[in-house]
Amino acid sequence: MGRVYDALKRAAETSGVQKTRGDEDRPSRDAEGRIHAARGATPVPGNGRHNIAAGTVVTPDAILQSSSILRAPEAAHVSASTEHTEHVVGSALPGGQASRIAGATLGAAGSTRTPEFVSIDISAARVEPHLVAITHPQSAYTERYRSLRTRVLHASERRKMQAFVITSAGVMEGKTLTSLNLAWMLAQTDGARALLIDGDLRQPCAADYLGIDAPIGLAEVLTGEASLHEAIIKLEPSGLHLLPGGARREGVAELLSGPRWSTVLAEVRRMFDYIVIDAPPLSLFTDATLLISRADAALIVTRSGQTRYAALERALEPIPREKVLGVILNASNEPMDEQGYYYNQRYGRRAETPAEDQSADALDAEDAAQQETEAGRS
Repeated sequence: MGRVYDALKRAAETSGVQKTRGDEDRPSRDAEGRIHAARGATPVPGNGRHNIAAGTVVTPDAILQSSSILRAPEAAHVSASTEHTEHVVGSALPGGQASRIAGATLGAAGSTRTPEFVSIDISAARVEPHLVAITHPQSAYTERYRSLRTRVLHASERRKMQAFVITSAGVMEGKTLTSLNLAWMLAQTDGARALLIDGDLRQPCAADYLGIDAPIGLAEVLTGEASLHEAIIKLEPSGLHLLPGGARREGVAELLSGPRWSTVLAEVRRMFDYIVIDAPPLSLFTDATLLISRADAALIVTRSGQTRYAALERALEPIPREKVLGVILNASNEPMDEQGYYYNQRYGRRAETPAEDQSADALDAEDAAQQETEAGRS
């Protein structure tokens, strides 16, 4: 039995979520084999606008085996706020492997210099509070995203992967916050150039979460109203680049299935080492499936106590098995184990107790890999 199924089942029992028609919502064994996930983190104190948390759950064993539209005027610097947030810069992998992965494993992408773009200072006081990589950079919640970053870097080392789509089965499961937090951490990897694309053109919100005004974005690039250079923004102090969604559009499926999206993706592949694409939920439109078809891998975000087993199974059906890198479980209600508590105490950090008496839950990679192997044999 897969770890996501176990976690969702426990969450449903404790939160009162009822399954319909007996075991109808339980994923089939084939679906479980496609789910490589475990317990995530819990919400951090904030303004209550989005009770979404940090999840980190991809194991190395989860991996299954153009014409330019870029114009380059002089770069400018725009300060959205004078208040800078602290950030952590360091190697994501043991032994300083991150800088090697960032360039050497990505072929042509690592050989093209990233042009200069308009830059904006991001303030921790203005962003969505659950962007913990910005608002709580030293917290246990951010550690979950560092862990997720490490798994993604390991995955890209084992198999050439550069563009990742992050989506969910349904709405309000935390995909955009997961995309932003992960992309922010990837940008802090030594030598890496990371780009976040807001691919939810029906309801773009990445710029809103960051507290910035970005009227030009992917929608305008796809319709020929703007160039990539006019749309991409560099976010300081992390160095993450953002291609916002732009103005809301109709006919999104036609835009994403057309040749211009292929040209845009090919262009940004040459400029960046890692590309994170925030996509709409799988259950609502075909947009996410179209984005995944041209990306290298997909991460599926679920929410404890909300995502139903049958909905997750249906969401995974149109996605090729080899494209599913893993599943992230948000808002786990399970307490941090003794080992995690000892780790925090040893390094001078108290085990935090977030709202609703919940706390972050650490995931051991070897244990996760072992349980996934056992699940595949059952």
